[in-house]
Amino acid sequence: MIQPGDEIVDASNCSVLPGFVDAHTHPVYGGDRLDEFSLRASGASYQEIAAAGGGILSTVSKTRAASEQQLIDCGIRHAELFLRNGTTTIEAKSGYGLNPETEIRLLGAIKRVGESTGLRVLPTYLGAHAIPAEFAGNRQGYMDTVLATLDTAADQRLALWSDIFVESGYFDAEDARRLAHRAKSHDLGLRMHVDQFGNSGGARLAAELAAASADHLEYTDIDGISALAKAGVTPVLLPASVYCLGLQKYPLARTMVDHGLPIVVATDFNPGSSPTLSMPFVMSLCCTQMRLSPEEALTASTINPAYLLGLGDKIGSLEAGKVADFTLWQCNDWREIIYHVGSTRPSQVFCGGKAIS
Repeated sequence: MIQPGDEIVDASNCSVLPGFVDAHTHPVYGGDRLDEFSLRASGASYQEIAAAGGGILSTVSKTRAASEQQLIDCGIRHAELFLRNGTTTIEAKSGYGLNPETEIRLLGAIKRVGESTGLRVLPTYLGAHAIPAEFAGNRQGYMDTVLATLDTAADQRLALWSDIFVESGYFDAEDARRLAHRAKSHDLGLRMHVDQFGNSGGARLAAELAAASADHLEYTDIDGISALAKAGVTPVLLPASVYCLGLQKYPLARTMVDHGLPIVVATDFNPGSSPTLSMPFVMSLCCTQMRLSPEEALTASTINPAYLLGLGDKIGSLEAGKVADFTLWQCNDWREIIYHVGSTRPSQVFCGGKAIS
């Protein structure tokens, strides 16, 4: 029922959708990785580029050199692009500092972005993203630093979750167990990058540790999917990173749905492996490469990630009593947003009842 003072929005001849909820992004960093884009176009793999000093560590050096204001400006620019593409909420990871000072600076910048834009921003500490050059050959020493920085981030209330990249050449199961224990001591949730480049048992590890989510999962098998379902761990699938790296192995999304898992899809926006902020593009990949229906792709982009981020009672669907996060699109059938690949943006975006763009 309309109450005095309520704002009326004319949505005639429009499709109305909830604002997208992007539950895996890396939106604040220094510099870019355009040269690596050219290298991949010439056939170089992600692992080859990283071994030559590129990849995450390339962005780390540029991020450490950036001022706090430059990092904030970077985040604000990306926040505006998220909103233009219909995303009203993101989970935002650090992970490009890899030392205490820069990681805390990144988390502070992420906080400022949420305070100074219309985008809702939820922070995650990702110190265990890669091993910095100064700790080469001393992963355990670096993990000690990661845990100490987690203590600082928690004390300053700069993060809601902690994350770790479990993959050959990065971090292992014991590192993840140490991080999970410390995160739990601070009442922080655990997120995990697993099974991106091979099936290392990462999904089963995420289930063992009762992680909030297991992200990537390109190589997760049936046993891993079953373990996630039994433990109630949410899969977060990132098909744009598969596409942008020129790879072919997409997660077994259809199998996950058939196992009753409430899958989430996200952009994985970052300067290297997935430089896209477009959830409509990700939804298109869901349908064309992972054989999800448009309805399943929409659910995985709105209400499912809202619940993953602890906001399912407030956002993610168009219901009375929820926050007015919604988008208007100039189309008669909302499926056109996915059907016209990368061609459509909302005509208006509302976050918290306020017109943003």
